[in-house]
Amino acid sequence: MDDLDRRILEQLLKHARASFQEIGSAVGLSAPAVKRRVDRLVANKQITGFTALVNPAALGWKTEAYVEVYYRDNISPAELKRSLEPIPQVVGVWTIAGEADALVHVMATDMAEIEVTVERIRENARVGRTRSSIVMSRILERPRT
Repeated sequence: MDDLDRRILEQLLKHARASFQEIGSAVGLSAPAVKRRVDRLVANKQITGFTALVNPAALGWKTEAYVEVYYRDNISPAELKRSLEPIPQVVGVWTIAGEADALVHVMATDMAEIEVTVERIRENARVGRTRSSIVMSRILERPRT
């Protein structure tokens, strides 16, 4: 990846719906040249997908929590994904260093749905315990780069 690729990525991160022409104008390339570079970045898996950022409230999700999950034994990242991916309110899962094995981001319509979701997480026989932190307000969020 060279400097032009990085500048194209910067433009896509700022405004993913920009046309190849608009990106080209910003980085000093023609639209076809930008398209070729974007296609190459996708083929090389340097761009792994395109997505829309949705306001959680539009889905009715007004309550969120971060749940630390403590397993009784070691658990692989693949098994974590397999067990948590089917729960629609689970919007992010990370393995972490420290006492907990995983950090799970849960978004729901209300506290009752958070509770039901945490209980679904606990249904896995290998879960020893959980610890939840409820988000009171979002102060700062930066787009992923």
